[in-house]
Amino acid sequence: MQTLVDSSVWIDYFRGGGNSGELDHIIDENVVVINDLILAELVPFLKMKNQRKIVTLLNAVARLPLKIDWEQIVDYQYRCLKKGINGIGVPDLIIAQNAVQNSCEIFSLDSHFSQMESVLSLTLTSTQL
Repeated sequence: MQTLVDSSVWIDYFRGGGNSGELDHIIDENVVVINDLILAELVPFLKMKNQRKIVTLLNAVARLPLKIDWEQIVDYQYRCLKKGINGIGVPDLIIAQNAVQNSCEIFSLDSHFSQMESVLSLTLTSTQL
């Protein structure tokens, strides 16, 4: 199963954080995927830091097409709010939708995804915190 790696994991990885080994494993297994939203969160900062090689490497990662279904995003937000889960941003809902559409796991250090897991039938990696 492919694993959609969220920007929080990439940032931790670039900083040599505690989850670097898990991401290395996913990369070695050749199951890592990314989307344009996650790239839009990462690339501007990397360009500011003159990290051209990292930008090139991220752009080489298999990319999932974004097919945003706004009615479903509204439904996802409604379902979260109904369960008392507040503060989920639209970008996280889009990432969740993208993973569900493509039958992918999500690897994120953002607690929003673990909060949404059962409500939206997300599959998180076993390394999820």
